[in-house]
Amino acid sequence: MSTAYRNRIQEFKVTLSEENINLKTLRELCFNGIPFEGGIRALCWKILLNYLPLDQTLWESFLKKQREVYSQFLKEMIIQPGIAKANLGLSREDVTMEDHPLNPNPDSRWNNYFKDNEILLQIDKDVRRLYPDMAFFQRPTEYPCQLILDPQNDYETLRRRVEQTTLKAQTVNRNRSGVTNVSSPGKALNLYPSNEYEVLPSGSEAHWEVVERILFIYAKLNPGIAYVQGMNEIVGPIYYTFATDPNSQWKEHAEADTFFCFTNLMSENRDNFIKSLDDSQCGITYKMESVYSMLKDKDLELYLKLEEQNIKPQYFTFRWLTLLLSQEFLLPDVIRIWDTLFSDQDRFHFLILVCCAMLILIRDNLLAGDFTVNMRLLQVRFEITFFISPGLYYFNGTSF
Repeated sequence: MSTAYRNRIQEFKVTLSEENINLKTLRELCFNGIPFEGGIRALCWKILLNYLPLDQTLWESFLKKQREVYSQFLKEMIIQPGIAKANLGLSREDVTMEDHPLNPNPDSRWNNYFKDNEILLQIDKDVRRLYPDMAFFQRPTEYPCQLILDPQNDYETLRRRVEQTTLKAQTVNRNRSGVTNVSSPGKALNLYPSNEYEVLPSGSEAHWEVVERILFIYAKLNPGIAYVQGMNEIVGPIYYTFATDPNSQWKEHAEADTFFCFTNLMSENRDNFIKSLDDSQCGITYKMESVYSMLKDKDLELYLKLEEQNIKPQYFTFRWLTLLLSQEFLLPDVIRIWDTLFSDQDRFHFLILVCCAMLILIRDNLLAGDFTVNMRLLQVRFEITFFISPGLYYFNGTSF
């Protein structure tokens, strides 16, 4: 570790040790990247995402309250009617003449349960393949949720709920010799890779299951938007950062802290996921067109080339903007970019600047390519090195 880096860490420690944290100073420090050492990055993200108050004397009571609130969410929303009581041989209080699994009444507890399962299945499919190029999300967490895993409670893991919801189909084939073969179509098509459905020991849960729970609770609390594919890509880096915090006191509560930070971030970004707002000034269409407007101002030649080839910003910037570039870079690079993104007061304008810089970075290839080549080029993962300083943005020599 260089002397300059040690000094930088010390600067962060001094800023974060103040009773009332100076947000302007912290943002300036974070803009150039946040050190991982000592859990500094995780702590800074909690402040930058408006989760932790700037007054440190309030942290203890605030965190206690927030984590109790999250625990209450678990109790109210992650529940399957009557499961634990039925397993213990007790009466099924949830199955009555007025309310039962076949009740079509919209207010039926069972009816809502089955509707929730539709959202859960989509979440489950997405979180199981979260960052497949790294093993972290498949590994067991050090701090599994005891409330959910305790068999005496009226709760169950969402993984178990999905297994009970998904029908197991089998295909029966009889060959000319009269031999009958029974096979699972999912297995034959490799729809369920073994590493995705690896069974963990009793009392354990994988990191992807924690992410699944966070997204499910968010969907339940926000029925207007519920869950939209891609939200898993936003919550993933936040959870990874908190769940790898070297400070065990923070790491233990990574789930609850991630939920509230993700909720705060989505409160700023949710308009991108609401289809009815697409064509409004706060919708995703306006933001995608803003990338081209910026490009026209910074590199007219490249802009005209893309216009000539009829390459619309919707073809590639939709994913860049809605997922905050989380699929365009490797996870360490995503986290580094988010250091700067979160620290910028006008973070979504900064995101448009980054998108524009990404286009200029590959301008020579784009100017030389045809429609097919350029579309392929814009869909692949970027591998770039960059340096950012306050007021100037540098990406491989491209500055703004």
